[in-house]
Amino acid sequence: MALSFSASAKAEVCREFPQKNCCALAQCFGVLLFCNSFQNDTIKIITESREFAYILPKLFQKAFNLDFDSYPSLEAPGKLVFQIWEGAKIGKIMAAFGFDSRDNLSLHVNLPVVEEDCCKASFLRGAFLAGGSVTDPGKGYHMEITTTHHSVARETDALLRETMGFQPKTAGRGGSMVLYVKQSEQISDLLTYLGAPIAAMGIMEARLEKELNNKVNRRCNCDDANISKVVEAAQEQLSAIRTLGERGMLEALPAKLRQAADARAENPSASLAELAAMMEPPITKPAMNNRMKKLILLAKEAQL
Repeated sequence: MALSFSASAKAEVCREFPQKNCCALAQCFGVLLFCNSFQNDTIKIITESREFAYILPKLFQKAFNLDFDSYPSLEAPGKLVFQIWEGAKIGKIMAAFGFDSRDNLSLHVNLPVVEEDCCKASFLRGAFLAGGSVTDPGKGYHMEITTTHHSVARETDALLRETMGFQPKTAGRGGSMVLYVKQSEQISDLLTYLGAPIAAMGIMEARLEKELNNKVNRRCNCDDANISKVVEAAQEQLSAIRTLGERGMLEALPAKLRQAADARAENPSASLAELAAMMEPPITKPAMNNRMKKLILLAKEAQL
């Protein structure tokens, strides 16, 4: 089955495996602060991304030199669940981020962990992999990351503003905080920053395609409007010529007007430019328009 756009973006981000221990630690921090549960007594990470599930154990090994207590089968369908419940392991993880598992846990973004630029990018990669999604650009522009920790949301908001130069919008959803971006350029920039340039290109290609379609639609609408005007004008001209004919006035018209009237009567769907080319000698479109206006004026005077 083909991957969704969001799943493809995450798979691309997973190729950026951290080479330095500090970056591995920062990426794990992002994962844990945006995962399903990061508590004193349990850590639970749930994902549908097989690529993320594949690198997650390696990530924790590099950052903490420890294994999960419960692993899913990557062959199993649906959501994959990783868990840690052993107290010593949780204590080691908490300590790495400046927390104490014996205290009342108030999670926040510990700034020393994301001090370096490379660690900021790694942290945001982890946040996106654990709690993020991005909408297929064919349906709309929306990228978000969700956390149950309000202080984490505020601090990640500030981190995004610092690293990307723009501030995401925030919203509450079922007790969680959602940071989201809805502008295509910002989503593309953020995906590129996270290490998903192919997904970012997909966003821009979709935007360009939509802009092109909009231009074509506007042009078609404009053409339709112009055609309607041409048809209405031709009908008015034909009506005037019929009126003049009914009153026996066509034969008395000056040669140029008679020639114009005959051309219109014989070519009811022709444009003014086409009629102008039929005149002997050919005339300009404005000149043809003037002849038609004179015919319409004469017809109106005849009806008075």
